Amino acid sequence: MKTAIVYCSKHHENTKRLVDAIAEEYAITQIDALQNPEASLSDYDLIGFASGIYYGKFNRFVLQAAASMPKGRRVFFLYTCGAKKDGYTKAIAEAVLKRNAQILGEYGCLGYDTFGPFKLIGGIAKGHPNYDEIRGAVDFFAGLQA
Repeated sequence: MKTAIVYCSKHHENTKRLVDAIAEEYAITQIDALQNPEASLSDYDLIGFASGIYYGKFNRFVLQAAASMPKGRRVFFLYTCGAKKDGYTKAIAEAVLKRNAQILGEYGCLGYDTFGPFKLIGGIAKGHPNYDEIRGAVDFFAGLQA
């Protein structure tokens, strides 16, 4: 099974740390949505979409990749956020369901956040993602392989 993870990790590379940890143990293709927004996903059976959370949803380039992905693929979501809440995957789930995707699951964890007003107070979720959270992303991905 050929796997790609389309990701965006802008500010502190929190999300990239999750994707890199998975890539250390599994043969995946990493696609940076900022550097390669038009990447073809047609060769992949399993596609992950990974992003920090911006205004309650995934980065717009990752959302665009999800909206234009080939139909009928198996997908999963990874994200990092300054504060844990429900609903971060709603918009991207809607996009992939329009492409007849099968959503296998999601993994989210805290990530150091200094965006906007958080910069004034030195950020939130300092020290995240930590080792256990990064390991959790790898374990989540391992479960998709079974």
